[in-house]
Amino acid sequence: MIGVLESWTGLTFLDPWMLWLAGLLPLSLWLRRRGGVPAVGFAPAVFARPPADGGARSWPLRLRSLPRVLQTAGLLLVVVALARPAGRDPLPLTTEGIDILLCLDISSSMRATDMDAGRTRLEVAKSSASAFVSARPDDRIGLVCFARYPDLRCPPTLDHRALQEFLGSVELVDGDGPEDATGIGTAVARASHVLRSSAAKSKVVILLTDGEENVATEDTPGEIAPVHAAQLCKELDVRVYTIAAGVGRRSPTGGLVPLDTRQVERVASKTGGRFFAARDAAAVEGVYAAIDRLEKVTFDEPRFRIVDRFLPLLLAAVTILLGARVLQSTKLEVLP
Repeated sequence: MIGVLESWTGLTFLDPWMLWLAGLLPLSLWLRRRGGVPAVGFAPAVFARPPADGGARSWPLRLRSLPRVLQTAGLLLVVVALARPAGRDPLPLTTEGIDILLCLDISSSMRATDMDAGRTRLEVAKSSASAFVSARPDDRIGLVCFARYPDLRCPPTLDHRALQEFLGSVELVDGDGPEDATGIGTAVARASHVLRSSAAKSKVVILLTDGEENVATEDTPGEIAPVHAAQLCKELDVRVYTIAAGVGRRSPTGGLVPLDTRQVERVASKTGGRFFAARDAAAVEGVYAAIDRLEKVTFDEPRFRIVDRFLPLLLAAVTILLGARVLQSTKLEVLP
């Protein structure tokens, strides 16, 4: 019976043995009926008798049992309150969250449509990144775009709607303009700098590019090379996943030159991440899905707080018993 009552009410009874007191109520009613007629100065029941002609009964006669019903209901509520009903209020789940920074190449080479008919490499990358963001509502995710220079478009945030808007507005730099280059090292270093103050248990950079480092070269020793950026990420405990998108680049003669991925492979290996080659749109989606499986958020076990719920029942019982007593002092007071 107790289990059925808990299932029906959604409450847990801390002193369930008190519910057995409800079994005494029928006994008390029986003893009351056998106790004889109480001495009263006035008996309204005389005026509540049915008419001799069999006409309609008066409303006091119809409701003459209401005070006893209310008394019984009030006493039942008192018994339930004594059993200390309590609710289990769930506490908010705490997570050991992950801070993720998407690092997206926007150089002019990302205009190629070799990965999916009708869509550029950038459009493919944006679509897959958007799906990745939607699948991870508990992570703070940000966005860095880069060509020659890195640009923080959105710091790591839980406001994924805003992030999706920033992601949707990403456009390529002008071809052959002053920014049309591929600075992988500076982009990774910028991402690590953004994540360095993060208190998250896990800090991740996902870098997608279709090119090779051409900013930090032998002729520019002052620029940050990918290997140096990887060392910085390692010191800051930032893991980097690198994605090489596309099938390569066209040479001036029209031939296909395979992409040299050795630098981005070293970045991933040195930081504890992984390197992925994605030659088409399906492969890019598969890469993001693989990273999603590798980087999981850890949740605490569900926790609950026990909260007493007896007070509303007790107040209701007192109200009902007082109501019954008031009714007994009116025309509804009927002799047994």
